[in-house]
Amino acid sequence: VQLQASGGGLVQAGGSLRLSCAASGRTFVDYPMGWFRQAPGKEREFVAAITRRPGDTYYADSLKGRFTISRANAKNTVTLQMASLEFEDSAVYYCAAQKPGPVYASYMSDPRNYDYWGQGTLVTVSS
Repeated sequence: VQLQASGGGLVQAGGSLRLSCAASGRTFVDYPMGWFRQAPGKEREFVAAITRRPGDTYYADSLKGRFTISRANAKNTVTLQMASLEFEDSAVYYCAAQKPGPVYASYMSDPRNYDYWGQGTLVTVSS
């Protein structure tokens, strides 16, 4: 699976941004997908994840209510809609795919359980 993230950019605090991740491969529907982010000098952190079907979702507690993950299996894409952005949301955002496996929150939020990664897209929120 090859992943291509896009949609990053510069946005003012309080604004919104929509990130997309396009996946190659006919088996996209079989892969749980996740978004992670990494700010300079910080570790990569979990943002959100979505299972295969019917698409249960998981979010970092601090981001619930502001971020929404969704997937369109027919289009091989997963989207992260971000609202009410804050300066602290500035980071490189990565999409990732898991080979089918366990499905529970702590497993889905651990970057070590993801097998494929996109190249990242930069989000900069100006205060």
